[in-house]
Amino acid sequence: MIWGNCLTTPFWYNAALTLIKPLYKWRIKTRAENFQAYQQECIERFGPFQEVKNKHAIWFHAVSVGETNAAQPLIEHYLKQGHAVLVTNTTKTGQARAKSLFLKEPYSKLFQAVYLPADQKKLIKAFFLKYQPKLLALVETELWPNLIDQAKQFKVPCMLINARLSEKSANGYGKVKTLTAQMLKEMEMLLAQDQATLNRFVALGMPKSKAQVLGNIKFDIHAPQEFIEKSVKLKQEWQLSERKIMCIASTHAPEEQKLLTALKPHLDQDPSLLCIVVPRHPERFDEVFDVAKSLNLVTQRRSLNQLIQKDTQVYLADSMGELWLWYALSQACFVGGSLNEPGGGHNILEPLVLDVATIIGPNYFNFQTIVDEFLSENALKIGNDAAQVAALLLQCINDTQYAQALVKNAEHVLEKNRGSLQKHIYAINQYIV
Repeated sequence: MIWGNCLTTPFWYNAALTLIKPLYKWRIKTRAENFQAYQQECIERFGPFQEVKNKHAIWFHAVSVGETNAAQPLIEHYLKQGHAVLVTNTTKTGQARAKSLFLKEPYSKLFQAVYLPADQKKLIKAFFLKYQPKLLALVETELWPNLIDQAKQFKVPCMLINARLSEKSANGYGKVKTLTAQMLKEMEMLLAQDQATLNRFVALGMPKSKAQVLGNIKFDIHAPQEFIEKSVKLKQEWQLSERKIMCIASTHAPEEQKLLTALKPHLDQDPSLLCIVVPRHPERFDEVFDVAKSLNLVTQRRSLNQLIQKDTQVYLADSMGELWLWYALSQACFVGGSLNEPGGGHNILEPLVLDVATIIGPNYFNFQTIVDEFLSENALKIGNDAAQVAALLLQCINDTQYAQALVKNAEHVLEKNRGSLQKHIYAINQYIV
């Protein structure tokens, strides 16, 4: 393999993509709500792609919900400045999140969200030809060889923003270090969340001259006002002012089973308790509903437009793009993906910016630096198993002073870390203004 001035992806990589393409389509089909949704997703991933709303847009690629939330303040800034923005996602939940945030007035004419095409050279090339973006910003940790290759071919500046890289992920990229190093060298810049991330990328081949630590944009997020207003309305309509509401969010199997089992005696004993469950993946909604019913818990579902009744013990928030709403209704929450194995955790900042006392499990390596800082300030609690998480949730719900102390400490940490957004805007503007 000869590496020239521009990245050429290796034969083995492109051959592997060709071989797994049928499996990729099969997976899309199994997760699609219906055949029409399957066809639409295939068009976006394999061509001929959606019609272009705006050429020469600023292109953000955000894998899923977490990355979309991270990019939210940046996207909002550029839309307000009158720039066209294109967002691509890898997951259905990420796509739903992006559309719920920006595919509405006053941004609808400037904003477009589609799936990222499969990373085959001919598809990525066709995508660049069709959309003709002015810049490509990859959010957090998302390196695709042909995507970066074609950005270079089309002279589109490509950067990795709000970059994070765990030790585990670094080891994974290290297994294909030659390919990783070439991708990193072809980027214009890397804006890291922390020094540990920057060091890992440099060790993988990122030139130090192109990398800097700007902090984490996620600290600059804010809850959309519409969800705060909606939560106030629902509290009145559903008569929730006297309810003690906890939320277990972004959960994976078997977190719901374990937590609802641990909470059941308390839900049965105290009718004021309510548990809102927000599974991470929509294909598991029915499975989680069956879990709640098997425990004989009175359960209503958002997808059926059911209300929270006086006797509701569990409310299954089986909708997409409404996580802010469920946090806003809660006094305490558990952020999932941290109790299961191997876990890794999800974004704790969303509930914290809403002053919700927050609990997680012990497996949070995806957010190691952030979590550790909140832990050091006693602004967050960890339960080592489902019983401990349930006990901490109940303590926050029943002991107002305990919960308020956590919230106050969290506010201090949030305020101390704000400011990364403006630094990112300054860096990005060098390529678009």
